[in-house]
Amino acid sequence: MSISITPAANERMRHFLAATPAAAGVRFGVKRTGCSGFAYVVDLADAVGEGDRLVDVDGVPLIVNDKNLSLVEGTVIDFQRQGLNASFVFHNPNATGECGCGESFTVG
Repeated sequence: MSISITPAANERMRHFLAATPAAAGVRFGVKRTGCSGFAYVVDLADAVGEGDRLVDVDGVPLIVNDKNLSLVEGTVIDFQRQGLNASFVFHNPNATGECGCGESFTVG
C-alpha cells in the first residue's frame, strides 16, 4: 500500500489518536456520494476489521479496506489551514475529475 501523509497531516492525526487512546488507528477510504461519485472518509477506527489493511505511515496506524484500496492507492494526505477553516486535503493520482465544490471525485 502506497499512501503517504504530510507532516501537517501526521501531526493532526496523532492529535486525534492521542485524544482517543482506544482507537485502533485512522481509517482512510471513500464512500459513494456527491456529484462526482466518491468522497474521502477520514475517521478514527475502533478496530481493524476483516478485509482491512493496517499499515504504519510515519508512526500513524492507517487502516484502509481492500474495497477502497484501488481508489486511494498513491494518495498523499495533507492537512491545511485557510483562515478559520482547516481540513484534510487529498492529492490522488487515480482521480480523473473533481466536482466544483471539491467534495467529491471521479476515477477513470
